[in-house]
Amino acid sequence: MRTLTRIIVALVLTFTVTAPAYAEVTEIRVARQPGLVYLPIMIIEQEHLLEKEAKKRGLGDLKTTFLVFNSGGAAVDALISGNADIVTSGATNMLTAWSATKGTPLEVRGVAGNGALPMFLLSRDPNVKTIKDFSAADKIAVPTVRVSTQAIVMQMASAKLWGDADMHRLDQYTVAMGHPDALLALETGKDVNGHFSLPPYQYQELKIPGVHMILNSIDITGGPASNGVSFATTKFHDANPKLIGVFLAAMAQAEDIIKNDKRHAAELYLKDTKEKLTVDELVKIMSDPNFVYSTAPQQSMKFAELMFRAGTIKNKPASWKDYFFPEVYGLKGS
Repeated sequence: MRTLTRIIVALVLTFTVTAPAYAEVTEIRVARQPGLVYLPIMIIEQEHLLEKEAKKRGLGDLKTTFLVFNSGGAAVDALISGNADIVTSGATNMLTAWSATKGTPLEVRGVAGNGALPMFLLSRDPNVKTIKDFSAADKIAVPTVRVSTQAIVMQMASAKLWGDADMHRLDQYTVAMGHPDALLALETGKDVNGHFSLPPYQYQELKIPGVHMILNSIDITGGPASNGVSFATTKFHDANPKLIGVFLAAMAQAEDIIKNDKRHAAELYLKDTKEKLTVDELVKIMSDPNFVYSTAPQQSMKFAELMFRAGTIKNKPASWKDYFFPEVYGLKGS
């Protein structure tokens, strides 16, 4: 099976030749994945912040299309193939794409940070109490095997426990599955018995009899780390500087709503997703001090360093600014 990196390289070779040149566009296609990590993008869509900011800046009527993908791999494919303009996915997916496209017209870089939220590795197997207990009897759902943020955090945990030589020990037990599907699978006990989850699904899963937490990503990364970042190709970024400014302004407004009016933010999330949660439940979840929504990337270099040691990326960044665009250089990123 081809790796995500090989797929990206193949797409770059194809679309570097065939894709038309960009001009400052009047339409933008924004992609994301399911979950609270992507709340700023949902707010941008529900409150029409891109359209409002574009008009404010004299860009006229901006047409917006919002896409949802269950995996970062599918989102990256859409970006490289020209079917999405800005994608929000895990920092690890962005790093994989950045390394694979570095030096090409389609070089992928970060536009902005998004969410840095805790992720829980869960199991319904009573014999599994730590990662040491996983075996061939286990199937752990992650959005994308080997390169999703969840997969990389598992590799970080393995490296801490067994050393770098065994950082991929748990990869063999992972299967690709979107978070909503993994929630249902864990609930029914079919297909998987573990899930490296994401808010809000992990809190719903902990209510399932027998489901318990194996680890919290915060303990592995030493604090909130970006499991959601927005990124684009250099080709799109360079041709649309005004639109990039519009997007960053909209992101800042969405983050202000989350910070200052969590109830309204929760209402917008439920309006978007139709998930079976109450506003009060979401507000309580979002009040966790480890929930960080920030345009500045959070601890992304920890992912980059692990991925380079693991051989997942071939280019070693000297700092987070190597794989982000200059518009966010003035922020306190990491």
